[in-house]
Amino acid sequence: MILDYKNINVFYTDSGKGNPIVLLHGFLENSTIWNHFVPKLSEKNRVICIDLLGHGKTGCLGYIHTMELMAEVVEAVLNHLNIKKAILIGHSMGGYVALAFAEKNPDAISGLCLMNSTAMADTKEKQENRVRAIVAVKQNHRTFVRMAIANLFRPKNRTIFSDRIKDVINEALQTPLQGIVAALEGMKIRKNREFLLHTCTFKKLMVIGKKDPALDYLSLIEQVKNTDVIMVEFPDGHMSYVENESELLQKLVHFTEN
Repeated sequence: MILDYKNINVFYTDSGKGNPIVLLHGFLENSTIWNHFVPKLSEKNRVICIDLLGHGKTGCLGYIHTMELMAEVVEAVLNHLNIKKAILIGHSMGGYVALAFAEKNPDAISGLCLMNSTAMADTKEKQENRVRAIVAVKQNHRTFVRMAIANLFRPKNRTIFSDRIKDVINEALQTPLQGIVAALEGMKIRKNREFLLHTCTFKKLMVIGKKDPALDYLSLIEQVKNTDVIMVEFPDGHMSYVENESELLQKLVHFTEN
């Protein structure tokens, strides 16, 4: 379905009935990453998948897509659907967007799952890597996308899941250059929202890959110390929705039902 928002198309899907769950994809992804999850989750819930700004079938809104701007798009979709309260599940960048949404609309959230994501801001080193990535993607869009996706998997899984990885890459290659650059710029300047893990009263889940090449394992463990965040650890990389699909689905079903 399409929502007209500030003269761009925002694409979303709406399946099932019951308590609303909003699924937010990560950088270079789109709502199709949830295709293996929606059938089960929508058996007892209303499941909304949204293409974030500059990704999938949703247009771009300028040179920088801040996490706050992306969260406004999520808010617009939920307002359009008259959804007052939802569980938000965000993969990677989708987690940053979910946190931005939670800070602005804490009463609109009944649960928050950060999947291969973090509440911390980029370190200086990570910000410099984003700048390099912007240069690289402008020089060779296709090569950047292929390498960026493959590198998110645990090395041994690049062979095991080679067919699925091809599918993820093919979807990623459809992401326009402007969308990629705008997201990189937005992630680079996002703020630290660790305080939300301590102060928000809704239920919280963090899904961690122990071999995640994009996130520091120890800093994730540190984030949830002295909080009521439920921790789920997998032995693999950044792409739990592929690398640990059935186990992850089980955990998400449990989280959304309780």
